[in-house]
Amino acid sequence: MAELGTAARNSLVQYVVLRGDLQRSPGWTLGALVAQACHASIAAIHLFYPEPNTQKYLSELDSMRKVVLEAPDEQTLIKLSKTLREANIDHKLWIEQPENVATCLALKPCPKDQVQKQLKKLKLLK
Repeated sequence: MAELGTAARNSLVQYVVLRGDLQRSPGWTLGALVAQACHASIAAIHLFYPEPNTQKYLSELDSMRKVVLEAPDEQTLIKLSKTLREANIDHKLWIEQPENVATCLALKPCPKDQVQKQLKKLKLLK
């Protein structure tokens, strides 16, 4: 049983952090929000494609895990990106153009326990 718990903790997950305030902003439909998450997720996979964890994550297509978290606003998202950079955690901050607005960020696939400290204050997106 302990082995299963260890496997679950070490399984790969891609975290996506989307701005929650965009849900309440005029002009940001559900589809537009989903598109931002998709852009960031695919960009992170592309940027870190050669990484072993990314390759392993992609090799298990039918069991990919993503967790979508909420940042309350743009400043929080930008601050999180800075925190992740300082901790050497690879990610992509998605800047929507032509608005030049940070909307989402996605981490490269990694074991959950490697990023829990940086993400623990964020809640699941609702």
